[in-house]
Amino acid sequence: MHLHREGTPTLLLSTAVVFGLLFCLWNWPVLPQALIILLSAALLVVFAIIIWFFRVPARSSQASSAQIVAPADGKVVAIEEVHEPEYFNDRRIQVSIFMSPLNVHVNWYPIGGTTSYYKYHPGKYLVAWHPKSSTENERSTVVVKHPAHGEVLFRQIAGALARRICTYSREGSPAQQGTEFGFIKFGSRVDVFLPLSAKVDVSIGQKVTGCSTIIGHFEH
Repeated sequence: MHLHREGTPTLLLSTAVVFGLLFCLWNWPVLPQALIILLSAALLVVFAIIIWFFRVPARSSQASSAQIVAPADGKVVAIEEVHEPEYFNDRRIQVSIFMSPLNVHVNWYPIGGTTSYYKYHPGKYLVAWHPKSSTENERSTVVVKHPAHGEVLFRQIAGALARRICTYSREGSPAQQGTEFGFIKFGSRVDVFLPLSAKVDVSIGQKVTGCSTIIGHFEH
């Protein structure tokens, strides 16, 4: 496991603030010692949480080309047939995964192929489970075309705490299943839009592991 490069500015700032405050607390003790100890412990806990947020676990996908892996860690909060208006303009199966602030926030390609579409949309910061978050929040849409199974769209959606979506996919670039395509800071959601012929292999409320859990498969 290592720390993600997107966390470098936050970690540097956090280090300066936390250890600067600790230095002041212990070198100019204007507060009771018990309160200094309590505040010091709280600062170190916050610092540990920030480090934990930017962790990148070592993972690799063992899925077959006919399987679709989870693009993120989190909990499945929606499985439904919907109209997808941005790219397909037809009916698709939407599988939504909510990522809490304590989840790993790396995003992985759910299938392999070639990136056929990418677009970033600025927007609001509604809570990630809000019904309008997928169309009104800051979001980034990626479509990957599999040579045998067609196209799958997946969308990174910012949440109430998220303030930056990082997407590394670009149109025409190769996409390898189970490799990183992006990162979202501090709580968010990832939606996957599958063809109606695909079969979903997860259920509402199920916790999934990015790059590992099989969320569905293509029917031959």
